[in-house]
Amino acid sequence: MWNKCKVILEMIKFEHTIFALPFAFLGAIIGNIVEEGTLPTLAEWIWITLAMVGARSSAMALNRAIDANIDSVNPRTSNRAIPAKLIKKGEVYLFILASLALLFVSSYQLNMLSVKLLPLAVFFLVIYSYTKRFTYLCHIVLGITIAIAPLGGWVGATGTLSLEAFLLFFGVLFWIAGFDVIYATQDADYDKTHGLYSIPSFFGVAKGLLAARWLHAASFIAFISFGFVTGMGWIYFLGVAVSGIIMIYEHSLVKPHDLSKLDVAFFTMNGILSIVMFIFSIGDLLL
Repeated sequence: MWNKCKVILEMIKFEHTIFALPFAFLGAIIGNIVEEGTLPTLAEWIWITLAMVGARSSAMALNRAIDANIDSVNPRTSNRAIPAKLIKKGEVYLFILASLALLFVSSYQLNMLSVKLLPLAVFFLVIYSYTKRFTYLCHIVLGITIAIAPLGGWVGATGTLSLEAFLLFFGVLFWIAGFDVIYATQDADYDKTHGLYSIPSFFGVAKGLLAARWLHAASFIAFISFGFVTGMGWIYFLGVAVSGIIMIYEHSLVKPHDLSKLDVAFFTMNGILSIVMFIFSIGDLLL
Protein backbone atom coordinates (compact mmCIF):
# COMPACT_ATOMS: atom_id res chain seq x y z
CA MET A 1 0.00 0.00 0.00
CA TRP A 2 2.83 2.40 0.89
CA ASN A 3 4.56 1.64 -2.42
CA LYS A 4 1.30 2.34 -4.29
CA CYS A 5 0.96 5.67 -2.48
CA LYS A 6 4.51 6.62 -3.45
CA VAL A 7 3.80 5.73 -7.08
CA ILE A 8 0.62 7.84 -7.08
CA LEU A 9 2.31 10.85 -5.46
CA GLU A 10 5.10 10.66 -8.02
CA MET A 11 2.58 10.17 -10.84
CA ILE A 12 0.59 13.31 -9.96
CA LYS A 13 3.74 15.33 -9.16
CA PHE A 14 2.32 16.25 -5.76
CA GLU A 15 5.14 18.71 -5.13
CA HIS A 16 3.87 20.86 -8.02
CA THR A 17 0.91 21.86 -5.86
CA ILE A 18 3.21 24.77 -5.02
CA PHE A 19 2.24 26.37 -8.35
CA ALA A 20 -1.36 26.99 -7.29
CA LEU A 21 -1.54 26.71 -3.49
CA PRO A 22 0.08 30.12 -2.73
CA PHE A 23 -2.48 31.79 -5.00
CA ALA A 24 -5.34 29.96 -3.27
CA PHE A 25 -4.06 31.29 0.05
CA LEU A 26 -3.63 34.74 -1.48
CA GLY A 27 -7.23 34.72 -2.70
CA ALA A 28 -8.41 33.69 0.76
CA ILE A 29 -6.38 36.32 2.62
CA ILE A 30 -6.98 39.30 0.38
CA GLY A 31 -10.60 38.30 -0.21
CA ASN A 32 -11.30 38.17 3.50
CA ILE A 33 -9.59 41.52 4.08
CA VAL A 34 -11.45 43.18 1.17
CA GLU A 35 -14.85 41.70 2.07
CA GLU A 36 -14.72 41.47 5.86
CA GLY A 37 -11.60 43.30 7.04
CA THR A 38 -10.21 40.22 8.83
CA LEU A 39 -8.00 37.22 8.15
CA PRO A 40 -9.47 33.76 7.43
CA THR A 41 -10.12 31.57 10.43
CA LEU A 42 -7.98 28.51 11.22
CA ALA A 43 -10.81 26.24 10.07
CA GLU A 44 -11.02 28.07 6.74
CA TRP A 45 -7.24 27.69 6.28
CA ILE A 46 -7.48 23.95 6.87
CA TRP A 47 -10.48 23.30 4.60
CA ILE A 48 -9.16 25.49 1.78
CA THR A 49 -5.86 23.58 1.90
CA LEU A 50 -7.64 20.21 1.85
CA ALA A 51 -9.90 21.36 -1.00
CA MET A 52 -6.84 22.38 -3.01
CA VAL A 53 -5.15 19.03 -2.38
CA GLY A 54 -8.31 17.18 -3.44
CA ALA A 55 -8.82 19.29 -6.56
CA ARG A 56 -5.26 19.13 -7.85
CA SER A 57 -4.80 15.44 -6.99
CA SER A 58 -7.98 14.44 -8.80
CA ALA A 59 -7.13 16.61 -11.83
CA MET A 60 -3.61 15.21 -12.25
CA ALA A 61 -4.71 11.62 -11.69
CA LEU A 62 -7.53 12.08 -14.23
CA ASN A 63 -5.04 13.47 -16.72
CA ARG A 64 -2.74 10.47 -16.30
CA ALA A 65 -5.64 7.99 -16.59
CA ILE A 66 -7.26 9.68 -19.59
CA ASP A 67 -3.94 10.12 -21.41
CA ALA A 68 -2.55 6.66 -20.59
CA ASN A 69 -2.82 5.41 -24.18
CA ILE A 70 -1.24 8.58 -25.57
CA ASP A 71 1.54 8.46 -22.97
CA SER A 72 2.34 4.83 -23.77
CA VAL A 73 3.44 5.64 -27.35
CA ASN A 74 5.26 8.90 -26.61
CA PRO A 75 8.93 8.17 -25.80
CA ARG A 76 9.01 11.10 -23.35
CA THR A 77 6.04 9.83 -21.31
CA SER A 78 6.10 6.05 -21.81
CA ASN A 79 7.73 5.54 -18.40
CA ARG A 80 4.85 7.16 -16.51
CA ALA A 81 3.16 5.00 -13.89
CA ILE A 82 0.20 3.64 -15.88
CA PRO A 83 2.00 2.92 -19.20
CA ALA A 84 4.89 1.38 -17.25
CA LYS A 85 2.35 -0.81 -15.37
CA LEU A 86 3.50 0.42 -11.98
CA ILE A 87 -0.14 0.91 -11.05
CA LYS A 88 -3.49 -0.18 -12.46
CA LYS A 89 -6.05 2.21 -13.90
CA GLY A 90 -8.64 0.91 -11.44
CA GLU A 91 -6.42 1.91 -8.54
CA VAL A 92 -5.96 5.36 -10.04
CA TYR A 93 -9.73 5.80 -10.40
CA LEU A 94 -10.20 4.87 -6.74
CA PHE A 95 -7.68 7.57 -5.86
CA ILE A 96 -9.61 10.04 -8.07
CA LEU A 97 -12.87 9.25 -6.28
CA ALA A 98 -11.20 9.70 -2.89
CA SER A 99 -9.71 13.04 -4.01
CA LEU A 100 -13.06 14.29 -5.31
CA ALA A 101 -14.71 13.22 -2.05
CA LEU A 102 -12.10 15.27 -0.15
CA LEU A 103 -12.84 18.25 -2.40
CA PHE A 104 -16.61 17.94 -1.83
CA VAL A 105 -16.36 17.53 1.95
CA SER A 106 -13.95 20.47 2.21
CA SER A 107 -16.22 22.70 0.10
CA TYR A 108 -19.24 21.74 2.20
CA GLN A 109 -17.35 22.68 5.37
CA LEU A 110 -16.60 26.15 3.97
CA ASN A 111 -19.87 27.60 2.64
CA MET A 112 -22.74 26.86 0.27
CA LEU A 113 -21.42 29.04 -2.55
CA SER A 114 -18.36 26.78 -2.64
CA VAL A 115 -20.67 23.76 -2.96
CA LYS A 116 -22.81 25.40 -5.67
CA LEU A 117 -19.74 26.27 -7.76
CA LEU A 118 -18.18 22.84 -7.28
CA PRO A 119 -19.74 21.25 -10.43
CA LEU A 120 -18.19 23.99 -12.57
CA ALA A 121 -14.78 23.38 -11.03
CA VAL A 122 -15.07 19.61 -11.51
CA PHE A 123 -16.11 20.16 -15.15
CA PHE A 124 -12.82 21.93 -15.88
CA LEU A 125 -10.85 19.36 -13.87
CA VAL A 126 -12.21 16.66 -16.21
CA ILE A 127 -12.49 18.44 -19.57
CA TYR A 128 -8.93 19.74 -19.67
CA SER A 129 -7.43 16.32 -20.39
CA TYR A 130 -9.62 15.94 -23.49
CA THR A 131 -9.04 19.39 -25.01
CA LYS A 132 -5.69 18.52 -26.63
CA ARG A 133 -7.67 16.14 -28.84
CA PHE A 134 -9.65 18.90 -30.54
CA THR A 135 -8.28 22.43 -29.87
CA TYR A 136 -4.94 24.19 -29.60
CA LEU A 137 -6.54 26.37 -26.91
CA CYS A 138 -6.01 23.53 -24.43
CA HIS A 139 -3.46 25.77 -22.68
CA ILE A 140 -6.18 28.32 -21.91
CA VAL A 141 -8.41 25.58 -20.49
CA LEU A 142 -5.56 24.43 -18.24
CA GLY A 143 -5.07 28.06 -17.19
CA ILE A 144 -8.74 28.31 -16.25
CA THR A 145 -8.57 25.03 -14.35
CA ILE A 146 -5.61 26.07 -12.19
CA ALA A 147 -6.77 29.70 -11.87
CA ILE A 148 -9.85 28.37 -10.10
CA ALA A 149 -7.47 28.06 -7.11
CA PRO A 150 -7.47 31.78 -6.17
CA LEU A 151 -11.20 31.97 -6.92
CA GLY A 152 -11.72 28.95 -4.68
CA GLY A 153 -9.67 30.52 -1.91
CA TRP A 154 -11.64 33.77 -2.23
CA VAL A 155 -15.02 32.01 -2.21
CA GLY A 156 -13.98 29.57 0.51
CA ALA A 157 -13.01 32.38 2.89
CA THR A 158 -15.73 34.93 2.05
CA GLY A 159 -18.65 33.11 0.46
CA THR A 160 -18.69 35.81 -2.25
CA LEU A 161 -17.20 36.62 -5.67
CA SER A 162 -16.14 40.07 -6.90
CA LEU A 163 -14.20 41.89 -9.63
CA GLU A 164 -11.02 41.77 -7.58
CA ALA A 165 -11.17 37.98 -7.44
CA PHE A 166 -11.47 37.73 -11.22
CA LEU A 167 -8.45 39.98 -11.79
CA LEU A 168 -6.38 37.57 -9.70
CA PHE A 169 -8.02 34.72 -11.62
CA PHE A 170 -6.95 36.16 -14.98
CA GLY A 171 -3.42 36.81 -13.71
CA VAL A 172 -3.01 33.14 -12.81
CA LEU A 173 -4.85 31.96 -15.96
CA PHE A 174 -2.50 33.74 -18.37
CA TRP A 175 0.58 32.84 -16.32
CA ILE A 176 -0.28 29.11 -16.33
CA ALA A 177 -1.32 29.13 -20.01
CA GLY A 178 1.94 30.83 -20.96
CA PHE A 179 4.22 28.36 -19.26
CA ASP A 180 2.11 25.42 -20.49
CA VAL A 181 2.73 26.64 -24.04
CA ILE A 182 6.46 26.66 -23.28
CA TYR A 183 6.23 23.13 -21.86
CA ALA A 184 4.34 21.92 -24.93
CA THR A 185 7.19 22.92 -27.27
CA GLN A 186 9.04 19.69 -26.42
CA ASP A 187 6.16 17.61 -27.86
CA ALA A 188 5.39 19.84 -30.86
CA ASP A 189 6.55 17.34 -33.52
CA TYR A 190 5.01 14.35 -31.75
CA ASP A 191 1.66 16.11 -31.28
CA LYS A 192 1.57 17.21 -34.91
CA THR A 193 2.18 13.71 -36.28
CA HIS A 194 -0.32 12.09 -33.90
CA GLY A 195 -3.23 14.50 -34.39
CA LEU A 196 -2.93 16.21 -31.01
CA TYR A 197 -3.40 19.94 -30.62
CA SER A 198 -1.24 22.59 -28.99
CA ILE A 199 -0.13 26.07 -29.96
CA PRO A 200 3.45 24.91 -30.72
CA SER A 201 2.26 21.95 -32.83
CA PHE A 202 -0.31 24.07 -34.69
CA PHE A 203 1.72 27.25 -35.28
CA GLY A 204 5.29 26.05 -34.77
CA VAL A 205 7.68 26.31 -31.84
CA ALA A 206 8.86 29.87 -32.58
CA LYS A 207 5.32 31.26 -32.78
CA GLY A 208 4.38 29.20 -29.74
CA LEU A 209 7.12 30.85 -27.68
CA LEU A 210 5.94 34.24 -28.96
CA ALA A 211 2.38 33.42 -27.87
CA ALA A 212 3.72 32.46 -24.43
CA ARG A 213 5.35 35.89 -24.15
CA TRP A 214 2.06 37.63 -24.92
CA LEU A 215 0.22 35.46 -22.40
CA HIS A 216 2.75 36.33 -19.72
CA ALA A 217 2.49 40.02 -20.60
CA ALA A 218 -1.29 39.73 -20.08
CA SER A 219 -0.65 37.99 -16.75
CA PHE A 220 1.64 40.82 -15.63
CA ILE A 221 -1.02 43.43 -16.53
CA ALA A 222 -3.70 41.48 -14.63
CA PHE A 223 -1.53 41.26 -11.50
CA ILE A 224 -0.82 45.00 -11.70
CA SER A 225 -4.55 45.73 -12.13
CA PHE A 226 -5.39 43.50 -9.18
CA GLY A 227 -3.00 45.50 -7.00
CA PHE A 228 -4.54 48.82 -7.98
CA VAL A 229 -8.13 47.67 -7.52
CA THR A 230 -7.48 46.15 -4.09
CA GLY A 231 -5.36 49.09 -2.90
CA MET A 232 -2.17 47.09 -2.41
CA GLY A 233 1.04 48.97 -1.54
CA TRP A 234 4.51 49.26 -3.00
CA ILE A 235 5.74 45.94 -1.60
CA TYR A 236 3.09 44.07 -3.59
CA PHE A 237 4.03 45.92 -6.77
CA LEU A 238 7.69 45.17 -6.12
CA GLY A 239 6.71 41.50 -5.96
CA VAL A 240 4.89 41.81 -9.30
CA ALA A 241 8.00 43.45 -10.79
CA VAL A 242 10.17 40.57 -9.52
CA SER A 243 7.66 38.11 -10.99
CA GLY A 244 7.87 39.94 -14.32
CA ILE A 245 11.67 39.60 -14.25
CA ILE A 246 11.28 35.88 -13.52
CA MET A 247 9.00 35.52 -16.57
CA ILE A 248 11.52 37.36 -18.75
CA TYR A 249 14.34 35.13 -17.47
CA GLU A 250 12.18 32.06 -18.05
CA HIS A 251 11.77 33.02 -21.71
CA SER A 252 15.50 33.69 -22.07
CA LEU A 253 16.18 30.05 -21.14
CA VAL A 254 14.12 28.58 -23.98
CA LYS A 255 14.89 29.09 -27.67
CA PRO A 256 13.10 27.61 -30.71
CA HIS A 257 16.12 25.42 -31.47
CA ASP A 258 17.36 24.91 -27.89
CA LEU A 259 14.93 23.40 -25.35
CA SER A 260 17.65 21.92 -23.14
CA LYS A 261 16.82 24.24 -20.23
CA LEU A 262 13.06 23.76 -20.44
CA ASP A 263 12.77 21.92 -17.11
CA VAL A 264 14.49 24.82 -15.31
CA ALA A 265 12.17 27.32 -16.99
CA PHE A 266 9.05 25.26 -16.32
CA PHE A 267 9.47 23.79 -12.86
CA THR A 268 12.04 25.86 -10.97
CA MET A 269 11.18 29.37 -12.15
CA ASN A 270 7.40 28.95 -11.92
CA GLY A 271 7.62 27.50 -8.43
CA ILE A 272 9.72 30.52 -7.42
CA LEU A 273 7.26 32.94 -9.04
CA SER A 274 4.25 31.68 -7.07
CA ILE A 275 6.19 31.89 -3.80
CA VAL A 276 7.46 35.40 -4.65
CA MET A 277 3.93 36.65 -5.32
CA PHE A 278 2.69 35.17 -2.04
CA ILE A 279 5.55 36.45 0.13
CA PHE A 280 5.52 39.98 -1.26
CA SER A 281 1.71 40.19 -1.06
CA ILE A 282 1.66 39.00 2.55
CA GLY A 283 4.57 41.30 3.36
CA ASP A 284 2.63 44.21 1.92
CA LEU A 285 -0.45 43.37 4.01
CA LEU A 286 1.56 42.96 7.20
CA LEU A 287 3.65 46.10 6.83
